Amino acid sequence: MAQTHGMKLRIGVVGCGNISLAYMRNAPMFHGVEITACADLNADAAKRRAAEFDLRTADVYSLIDDSNIDLILNLTIPAAHFDVSMRALSAGKHVFTEKPLGVTAAEGRSLVDAAAAKGLMLGSAPDTFLGAAGRHARRQMEAGAIGKPVTGTAFMMGRGMEHWHPDPSFYYQAGAGPVMDMGPYYLTMMVNLMGPIRRVQAVATSGQEERLITAEGPKQGTTFKVGTPTSVLSLLEFECGATVTFGTSWDVFRHSNHPIELHGTEGSLRLPDPDNFGGSVALSSRGAPWQETDTSGELFGAVNWPIAAPDRANYRMLGLADLARAIIEGRKPRASGDLALHVLEVMEAILRAGETGFAQTISGTVAQPRELREDEARSLLA
Repeated sequence: MAQTHGMKLRIGVVGCGNISLAYMRNAPMFHGVEITACADLNADAAKRRAAEFDLRTADVYSLIDDSNIDLILNLTIPAAHFDVSMRALSAGKHVFTEKPLGVTAAEGRSLVDAAAAKGLMLGSAPDTFLGAAGRHARRQMEAGAIGKPVTGTAFMMGRGMEHWHPDPSFYYQAGAGPVMDMGPYYLTMMVNLMGPIRRVQAVATSGQEERLITAEGPKQGTTFKVGTPTSVLSLLEFECGATVTFGTSWDVFRHSNHPIELHGTEGSLRLPDPDNFGGSVALSSRGAPWQETDTSGELFGAVNWPIAAPDRANYRMLGLADLARAIIEGRKPRASGDLALHVLEVMEAILRAGETGFAQTISGTVAQPRELREDEARSLLA
């Protein structure tokens, strides 16, 4: 079983694409974690990140087997998540993976079971619910600001990835799409605020059979086939009794829906984009005007990304830092494999409901993540 070294978790990154930059830049701000090495099937990509962050490189399997690595940070594409994570667990390494946990619930369940059998920690993105906006919203819910949750809406709508990503086809295949790619942010945030989901219904469609890549790069002007629904409207029933309409689409040019609104017996709560760590949270008590709270002044809420022209808060590594603390404290991490599995089961059920037209009961459940209090969040800083 992997052990921490000097109370610091030694991390090896597998996958050196776009998302790795945020993790590597943010890692030094957190206590108890250190990225020491990286690997990628594209050796040049690994060398570029290694040179940028003073890391050593290795091939993927050598890195996973390295006795000087305690945890594998899996930043590969969704289709590779299961194989890399399972290989790391089999090698006795803790794992934190980008979302989704796997492309199917069966894959996710296998990973959760393997980690439990080996006594290893398994964590998964998203950890955005631990940011300033998510913590502020959780405090409001715990204080009963909206009373008993009754209903709500959540919308993730846009034009897709091909206008900015140079090679976006993987976003449109099984294991991705708007539900699997962006759904984890919205569903994880809502489970954090209201607890697990027990049943879903959905309808699904796609606006285009093929997509044109307009982003700069070698594939600009080429097309690719779409292999998963790109517009899905679902109805979520939570164990607490609340129902939420959840719309995801990559077929929308412009809309005016708020990312998340929750309504209860005493008021309403409005949240910013859950793909970010900060933003404004608004509360209306019994129909009063919205009272907005800008969380940019709170911990893990300040605008810091992208580097050249920051316009949002991005503190990826926060969930991994909490996992490192969880190893020491002998508890479940907040951004846990169990939570990611529940969200994966919900997303799979949404897609199945959209395909069959029948409501789907979620077979598993999960405990609502422990609230991350402000003193605990501050203690994660280096």
